[in-house]
Amino acid sequence: QVQPVESGGGSVQTGGSLRLSCTAAGFSFSTHCMGWFRQIPGKQRERVAAFVRVNGSPEYGDFVKGRFTVSKDSAKDTLYLQMNSLEPEDTGTYICWAARIMGGDFCGTYNLAGQGTQVTVSS
Repeated sequence: QVQPVESGGGSVQTGGSLRLSCTAAGFSFSTHCMGWFRQIPGKQRERVAAFVRVNGSPEYGDFVKGRFTVSKDSAKDTLYLQMNSLEPEDTGTYICWAARIMGGDFCGTYNLAGQGTQVTVSS
């Protein structure tokens, strides 16, 4: 099955940390860009951190404010999201998406989604 596979969600208290992982199953970083998005009930999908160019720096959502860091291990085809200083407003489903690499190392449309992992932050 060709799909990103997430892990690492859970429940923490305000100020806590979580590390999410996303592994490419059935494809690889050599053909796809990866990114983290989140879905909060009643809100549209938000970009948490995603690459616009496969060899560039990730772009973060405005709400991140330096609290989250994305990294990747290309040898393992795995993308990580380190989340610190979590707030109740960060509660939601965090979904890893993939996009094909286009010409000039640009990332195409993020249209291949994983199942998501739930993050719950309590006050």
